[in-house]
Amino acid sequence: MARIIILGGHGKIARLATPKLVAAGHEVTSVVRKSEQVPTIESLGATAVVADLNGRDAKSFAKLFAAQDIVVWSAGAGGGSPELTYAIDRDAAIASMSGAAEAGLKRYVMVSYFGASLAHGLSSDHSFYPYAQSKAEADKALRDSDLDWTVLGPSALTDDPATGAIEVQGADGRVGTELENDSVSRDDVASVIVAAVDRDDLIGHTVNFNNGTSSIPEAFDSLLAELTPTGPSSRVMTSSPPQVRSCGGESMSRAPLISETSSNCGVPVTRLL
Repeated sequence: MARIIILGGHGKIARLATPKLVAAGHEVTSVVRKSEQVPTIESLGATAVVADLNGRDAKSFAKLFAAQDIVVWSAGAGGGSPELTYAIDRDAAIASMSGAAEAGLKRYVMVSYFGASLAHGLSSDHSFYPYAQSKAEADKALRDSDLDWTVLGPSALTDDPATGAIEVQGADGRVGTELENDSVSRDDVASVIVAAVDRDDLIGHTVNFNNGTSSIPEAFDSLLAELTPTGPSSRVMTSSPPQVRSCGGESMSRAPLISETSSNCGVPVTRLL
C-alpha cells in the first residue's frame, strides 16, 4: 500500500484512476480546484484537498505532499490561454517536482502525451506551441531531476470502454506501421497509471502507448526487455526521441498535438485530461 497524491484530481483520467488505485489498496489524496468537486472525489474513495496549482511554489507543494509516497501528475490547463497553459502545464508541474524533492518524496509519475519532446517542430506562433512546449519542458525537468520518475505518454484519447490491452512504442523509438493504433481510451490510461505506480522497474523510463493487444503488464515487460540495462539508479530516458515527419507542410512529431478541436494529419485528437 502506498499513499498517493493525484494532482488534477477532477480530470477525466484522474477520476477513472482514483477508484482503481483505491481498489488496489492504495490510500489516495486527490487535489481539486473547487470545493464543489469534493463530494465527487470522496464518492470515489479518496480524500479530497482543495488547492489551486496556479502560482504554487516548491515550498507550498512540499506542504501538500507531506506524508505522501507517490505523486501522480494528471493536471493541465484544459485548453486555457497560453499564459495559463505555461503556468500549469510547465511552471506548476516543475514546482511540484521541486516540492516533492523538498518533502523527501521520491516516486513521481507524470501523465504526458505520446512522444512529447522539445523537438515538436512547431513555430512559436502555432496555437498548440504553448501546450507542446510546456509539456516537453516539464518532462525534461522531471527526467533531469533526482526523483524516481516515470513518464506516461498516451496517444489520442477516447471515451471508449477499457480494453485492458495496450501497445507501446519500442525502445528504439519506432513509429508508423509497426504500431497498429493511434488512440487509447482514458479508462485504459487510468489502468496504466495504476500499474505503473507499482512497477519500480519503470523508474527512469518513458512509456508511450496506444490501445493494443497486450495486457498492460505484458506491454511493460516487452518494453523493458528491449531497453539496454543502465542500472537501478538510471536517470536517463533510454528510448530514442520521437521521429519527426512532415504534416501539412510543417514538421511535427508523431505524437498527436492534444486539443479538443485539432487534428493530426486528419486524425482527430482530444485533449489530455
